[in-house]
Amino acid sequence: MSAWLDPRTRPLRWGLFLIGIAIVLVLTGPEAYRTVAMWLHREQSMLPWYATRLFAFLSYFALAGSVIYGLMLSSKLLDRITHRSVSFTLHQDLASIGLGLGIVHAALLTLDGSVPYSLTDLLVPFAGPYRPLWVGIGQLAGYLTLVIVLSYSVRRRIGLRAWRTLHYATFLIFVGSTVHGLMSGTDTSAPWAFWSYLGASGIVAFLFAYRVMSVAPGARRFDLAHLRRVRPSTEVAAFYRDER
Repeated sequence: MSAWLDPRTRPLRWGLFLIGIAIVLVLTGPEAYRTVAMWLHREQSMLPWYATRLFAFLSYFALAGSVIYGLMLSSKLLDRITHRSVSFTLHQDLASIGLGLGIVHAALLTLDGSVPYSLTDLLVPFAGPYRPLWVGIGQLAGYLTLVIVLSYSVRRRIGLRAWRTLHYATFLIFVGSTVHGLMSGTDTSAPWAFWSYLGASGIVAFLFAYRVMSVAPGARRFDLAHLRRVRPSTEVAAFYRDER
């Protein structure tokens, strides 16, 4: 076993792996290609609808990840794992990725012939033809996400206190996105979609409660990160300094 894992055998291991992949592609590739081509031909008119749903869930998962990561960061749960500057950057990037995927999700609605959306329908909340209330909530969540993402570049100008106060809107974004997905999504009845929403909401609720308890007077025992202090960078620490 040690000889097999020896670095000198690495080219052999990779060679065998590539040969195995090649064999699989040769044996199954043509049939797989025909199957995919037939499916694309049959479902060609539905491709925008499938793509819209895909980008909707990807956007939701990225935004949920940003909120979860932000709560873990503000609660100092990540201090024992990574440096705060790295955590802060990932938290910011997830929000930006979620916004970008959400914009693609909205743009694809103009290509979906089942429920046609105009540019006005996309830009004006509650003006769309399909479940305007629940879709409008998602639109408002998208605009709030845009404000939060842009606020990262002006946080020095508006001040840390104002920036942190504005940052609480991320909870509204998460709630709005969840409600939007549950009430206007066509996959809500699917078990995997329902449990995805429920799981993300449960994690956010738990971390929010933990954060509240960790900063409450006399509740220091809930702050697990006190087991080990990691000195953060001066700039990032200013955003997440305890308010105790």
